[in-house]
Amino acid sequence: MAAVKSLPARLSLYGAAIVIAIYSAFPIYWMFISSLREPTSLLSTVSLMPGPFTLDYYRNLLELTDYPTHFMNSVIVAVVTVVVTMVFSIMIAYAVTRQRIRGKKLIVGAMLYAYMFPPLLIAIPMFTIFARLGLSDTLIGLIASHLTLTLPLGVWFLWGFFKGMPFELEEAAMVDGCTRLGAFLRVVLPLSLPGLITVAIFSFLLSWTDYTFALIMIGSDANKTLPVGLASMVGSFDLRWGEIMAGSTLIALPLFAAFALLTQYFIQGLGAGAVKG
Repeated sequence: MAAVKSLPARLSLYGAAIVIAIYSAFPIYWMFISSLREPTSLLSTVSLMPGPFTLDYYRNLLELTDYPTHFMNSVIVAVVTVVVTMVFSIMIAYAVTRQRIRGKKLIVGAMLYAYMFPPLLIAIPMFTIFARLGLSDTLIGLIASHLTLTLPLGVWFLWGFFKGMPFELEEAAMVDGCTRLGAFLRVVLPLSLPGLITVAIFSFLLSWTDYTFALIMIGSDANKTLPVGLASMVGSFDLRWGEIMAGSTLIALPLFAAFALLTQYFIQGLGAGAVKG
């Protein structure tokens, strides 16, 4: 009888999940099939099927625009941002959980508080500072601005992760002959892998899709990243929807690949960070 009563609730739950999944995935599907439609069918017909197929939009995007340069700029900025975020987040989070530092909760809380400011409020004064330092319109300046978003988030997340990890594990490793650094590298980091991957994914996502900082910090076409470069293709009189959809699809591909390969660790990291933090 309980199973019969739970059947409508279970069906409602599955139905709601299916509706939410379709609602979330449809814009991505529409973007993808629009990037494959011929120009005559792209603007004149509404169909859920992509036929007839064409790859002209991708060819035009890669051969006739600066999209490959913008793509490489985004790769450089995102990868360096992730590496720097991981190194400093691990160092700071481990230090505040294992060392006696006065006001360490205030330090971590202040970093998270800075993360809550809208990017536009941070980007404008940072641009003024970078202009005086000669870092305006450079990828280094853009990377430094991205760290204002990724570093506080990484420290906060790993702080909760390391705080929930028993120090006895490191003591046992040191009793067996490991140094403090060896215990950290052989015990703490392997056990923190889900959290580290989660921070890396979030950092890559924030840097790869950033538009506000890139729009303000970068002025030349040679240093533009993908979101700004793609937005510059939207003109007042010439709106090339096919190339825009193709470019958006290529922007989304690395994100899909990251989530597809690391979903298991990502979910574990979110769950562990939420419980331990």
